[in-house]
Amino acid sequence: VVARVRAALPSGGRTRHAVLLEGGRHDRPHVVHRSACPRPRGLQLVSDLFDDSALARLERNIDEWLANLRGTNTAIVAIDRAEGDEIRWYVRMRGEEKEFTTIWITLGQRTLRYETYVMPAPEENATELYESVLRRNERLVGAHFSIGAEDAIFLRGELPLALVCEPELDRIVGTLYDIVERAFPSLIRIGFASRFTDDE
Repeated sequence: VVARVRAALPSGGRTRHAVLLEGGRHDRPHVVHRSACPRPRGLQLVSDLFDDSALARLERNIDEWLANLRGTNTAIVAIDRAEGDEIRWYVRMRGEEKEFTTIWITLGQRTLRYETYVMPAPEENATELYESVLRRNERLVGAHFSIGAEDAIFLRGELPLALVCEPELDRIVGTLYDIVERAFPSLIRIGFASRFTDDE
């Protein structure tokens, strides 16, 4: 169930948000990366509503930023646009602990939503698994574990459009990838314990 495929994550001269330790270990504490994007001033209770022209500009920018990201991150194997009415991209990445992680990015009128599928619904130890992801949520910034379709486990988050910029998009992709790589081995062994032997 657990695939181990090594992938390099060169920084390309920029901050690396998902750093794999030698040997594939992930035993360092989480590091909160502060955004390099300008922040709007004043208290905002509701995210700004972007009009069609502003959305179109941001859509073009995201196309360009994702293309740049693919050029500097060799773990990325595909970036493409999804079909349908929504403005949506996916970023498919090769991992070590989980063979592939696909991050879906959706542009709304107020927020940029992002999510990735972590694992299917547990076959066993469901209570222990849900407790584990809830406790992990306390330590996460900018994303959270949730239960989605068919009780599968997802990692989700969203960002106000006014804060979306290239460094922030880089942080989102790197952070989700890093969280999945850290969490997947233990979560899959909880939810599918009988599929693993003691000597694995």
